[in-house]
Amino acid sequence: MQLKISHTTQYRYDAPVDYALQKLRLRPMASALQDVPEWSVDVQGGKIEASYRDHYGNHVDLVSTDVGAEALVITAHGTVISHETNGIVGKIYGRAPLWHYRQSTDLTASGAGTKALAQIVSAHENALDGLHALSAAVLEKTPYEYGHTNAATTAEQALLIGNGVCQDHAHIFCAAAREAGFPARYISGYLMMNDRTDQDASHAWAEIHVPDLGWVGFDVSNGYSPDERYVRLAVGRDSSDAAPVSGFRMGQADETMEVSLQVQQ
Repeated sequence: MQLKISHTTQYRYDAPVDYALQKLRLRPMASALQDVPEWSVDVQGGKIEASYRDHYGNHVDLVSTDVGAEALVITAHGTVISHETNGIVGKIYGRAPLWHYRQSTDLTASGAGTKALAQIVSAHENALDGLHALSAAVLEKTPYEYGHTNAATTAEQALLIGNGVCQDHAHIFCAAAREAGFPARYISGYLMMNDRTDQDASHAWAEIHVPDLGWVGFDVSNGYSPDERYVRLAVGRDSSDAAPVSGFRMGQADETMEVSLQVQQ
């Protein structure tokens, strides 16, 4: 499937900023899941200082604001040709070893809630059946609803709150899958929705390493495995490793951020 994507992140500051640095993971990488014939990242109010591949294999751009900037606009756009794999990424391994994805993080630390969910997987003889049952249980425990959690909410906190968004679902799923003994990783990317072109944010899901199959994707928020409507941007152990945009600024200026995203065939 050929997908056209335009993703704009706009920062506005209420006072001139002396220095700010944004870390971008906004370039989808070509793989068995997708080809990227055309892609670019444009910056207004700043410039790309450096680019590199991180230890997960993600393409990272470091963007600095112009001195005294009052706005920074970052636009990633291009074309991706996705391939249907029934959610199976396969035995494709990058720079990080499997044991690394068994390690918890601050956002995915296991607690009473995720330990209880992990037992769902072991109750099934087949690993895939157990993981699909886990995905359904996570969504049942934390129905999708915006506004209850934020970027710093941990997996256990989201379970206690009882609602979450795709980031929370992926964190909970990874935490429980690791507790059950599986390597798990967080994926950021895009999803073409059937009922709309304009979206408010990028998407997130999880991949679990299953014996004999390799990596398999699970989109907890939507209740199925990723298909050709999905585009992978970045991978990590949690959202802090794979966030499309993150950064910091110096000074007392407050900022507002607006995101505009269109994904269409």
